[in-house]
Amino acid sequence: MAAERMTAVQMGVGLDRRFEPPLTSKTSAMPKDSFNIADAESFRNRIARHLRTSLGKDPEHATLYDWRMALSLTLRDLVVEPWFASTRKTYKAKAKRVCYLSMEFLVGRLIEDVTVNLGVETVAREAMEALGQDYSTVVADEPDAALGNGGLGRLAACFMDSLASLAIPAYGYGIRYEQGLFEQHFDNGAQVETAETWLVQRHAWEFERPEVSCPIHFGGSVSESGGKAIWRPEETITAMAYDTPVVGWKGKWANTLRLWAAKPTKLFDLESFNRGDYLAANAPESLARTISRVLYPDDTTDLGKELRFKQEYFFTSASIQDILRRLLSEGHSLENLAEHVAIQLNDTHPAIAGPELIRLLVDEHGMEKRLAVETARACLAFTNHTLLPEALERWSEGLFARILPRHFEIVRFIQEDHMRRSGSDVRVIENGEVRMGELAFVMAHRVNGVSALHSALVRQTVFAELHDAYPERIINQTNGITPRRWLYSCNAPLRDLIDETIGTGWADDLQRLSELRANAEDAGFQDRFRAAKRQNKMRLAKWLKGRDGVSIDPDAMFDVQIKRIHEYKRQLMNILETIALWNEIKDAPNGDWTPRVKLFGGKAAPGYVMAKSIIHLVNDVAATINGDKATRDLLQVVYPANYNVSMAELLIPASDLSEQISTAGMEASGTGNMKLSLNGSLTIGTLDGANVEIREHVGAENFFLFGLAAEEVMERRTMAGFAREAINASPRLKRVLDQVASGAFSGGDTERYRDLLQNLFDHDHFLVTCDFDSYFETQRMVDVVYKDTGNWTRTAALNTAGMGWFSSDRTVRGYARDVWGVPSLTRNAAG
Repeated sequence: MAAERMTAVQMGVGLDRRFEPPLTSKTSAMPKDSFNIADAESFRNRIARHLRTSLGKDPEHATLYDWRMALSLTLRDLVVEPWFASTRKTYKAKAKRVCYLSMEFLVGRLIEDVTVNLGVETVAREAMEALGQDYSTVVADEPDAALGNGGLGRLAACFMDSLASLAIPAYGYGIRYEQGLFEQHFDNGAQVETAETWLVQRHAWEFERPEVSCPIHFGGSVSESGGKAIWRPEETITAMAYDTPVVGWKGKWANTLRLWAAKPTKLFDLESFNRGDYLAANAPESLARTISRVLYPDDTTDLGKELRFKQEYFFTSASIQDILRRLLSEGHSLENLAEHVAIQLNDTHPAIAGPELIRLLVDEHGMEKRLAVETARACLAFTNHTLLPEALERWSEGLFARILPRHFEIVRFIQEDHMRRSGSDVRVIENGEVRMGELAFVMAHRVNGVSALHSALVRQTVFAELHDAYPERIINQTNGITPRRWLYSCNAPLRDLIDETIGTGWADDLQRLSELRANAEDAGFQDRFRAAKRQNKMRLAKWLKGRDGVSIDPDAMFDVQIKRIHEYKRQLMNILETIALWNEIKDAPNGDWTPRVKLFGGKAAPGYVMAKSIIHLVNDVAATINGDKATRDLLQVVYPANYNVSMAELLIPASDLSEQISTAGMEASGTGNMKLSLNGSLTIGTLDGANVEIREHVGAENFFLFGLAAEEVMERRTMAGFAREAINASPRLKRVLDQVASGAFSGGDTERYRDLLQNLFDHDHFLVTCDFDSYFETQRMVDVVYKDTGNWTRTAALNTAGMGWFSSDRTVRGYARDVWGVPSLTRNAAG
């Protein structure tokens, strides 16, 4: 926790929204029992003091950055008190802590998050405006923290919010990426990546902890002396901590997000500098910082693979060392480690935690090896997020043994111990590779999937043999989202309507949204629900016009697909259906068409050629369709670049239709589907991931279902030539593919999409061709329903009303009960 007692080893402790209009909203009253600040005048004085003493500016010369920093530091001051108080309570209770290890924490902007959770949103707005500053403009100046990419990182951020809101002592552990993933731009429709710049300015929310640092070793050799393994590393860098307090709802509890930055052990080589070798003088710092510079470096090269492997070990080792150091400083015995800490591995990235914890227990603390394995396993749990075998990381034996020679020995021991005890012949090391999914599974006392369907498929497919060996190990914990960020904060018009309809108190008890069902048929309620949606659509339209010069009609259906670009998520099917719709409109220009704006958002990994080709096609199709005067009032395609949390906070409240169209059996859960449905967007989707459970909760009649089920997908793949057969059976699809092949959307370039099309004809692993006609026909059903505004609004309201179960508070309670064995430190938060 933050502000820990001092010991010998550890001390006590963007997106441009200038064009975004503020939503018209009744300023929400402070949540009852929220963190209290006397009044706007007191808050204003605090801001002015920070402007003067922390920024060195007077109001007459302060820039927008200065005002934003002064506001952020004032809010941070308010967070520190519950942060310290939570630490003291944790020590006093000798409470077990959760340590959540994740490569990503996609936290987004924090000003809005903190003001909402502290209940000072109104006071902060009034104070800034009394100082002559537009509050919305100041908030929009904050860059998104570039600490993640997609659902994995946003889930981690939601969990941190819920852990704090439920008063469960916790640390989040990750990497402080200097350049993040990348900033996305489009050059003639093609994705171009440039470095993120979020740390060019000071990050207001973090506390630098130079006294909290850990040595991280790589390479070298292992020898034995007196029966003890001695690792003599070739390279050592330092992991230094940066702490960000994460405050929960009403400011009653705060936990710590601890991010590691890589530093050299020797900052500057003065000898090299003095002999004129200036590059060599800075080499130690440059090489060390490479470790924490970029999220998911391109691993299509051997050097890229090595860097990614080092990154994963870097943050995992630092985190495990920090956990042990804290527990020892409190006087705990390492033999009953699991009574004091629960370590959750968010996907396979931190799977090296098992071998690292064993190494420290055995080599540094003298624990017997088999006891160390059992001790480590009792602490560790693993969340699996994929059904794609290729997404379960594997490292070559050569790379693994060269970078972590001691750990390679330990992995061999883990494998032998597992096979001996279980009788299973599943190996961690196989075909010259170390399989990190299998390693994480064997070293965890619990393995969870993230939706009911996903957990069942994990048992049946990717870990079927290990499930046979350990039949009680796999459980389900369906994902959730924090309603504080994903409705209360980002959708003020709907928030106000809910408050007025069922009262306050639902933000930490989301099941109360079911009370809205009684109002769904009421014409007056429907009018207000529709008005809230239109207000959000107008806000998005104005933002797009201001940032990108794109005009969209708020009266059209906003059809939204926002997620990282991957073949299994089937953005390709979406854009092919868009072309087919365009063709039909052109064939019958006087038809009764429903105006539609297709909105895409998401990034493709720099080395993912097929995904980048899909992005290029979407933008090429957009240029063609948007330029067609005959159809552009009925159909538009918009793809704003550089999708991130702040853009999601604009798109999600404005969405009418949520595209959740992944191949059945491929998506682990999805959380975008939850956010969109919570905000009154109807879903068109397959029986995949959490779609299954969303459909159950909102009602099958309020969900547009299409496509093959998971079992049918697996069966179809066994049929030779299924893709060509599906294409030949669909004149509509064949026409679209012929257009793309002919260069109709690429200026006559018939080569641009040759590989994309060839893959569809010859492989189509994700069954775009097989689900296309069902998808197209279901979209036409959507058109019909949308025209009946009363029925559409009723259905949208029932979606919001049915989403209470999908709070991340419910998910975290499930982990606390079934995986971690930790209580809440307040009487009623654990529910």
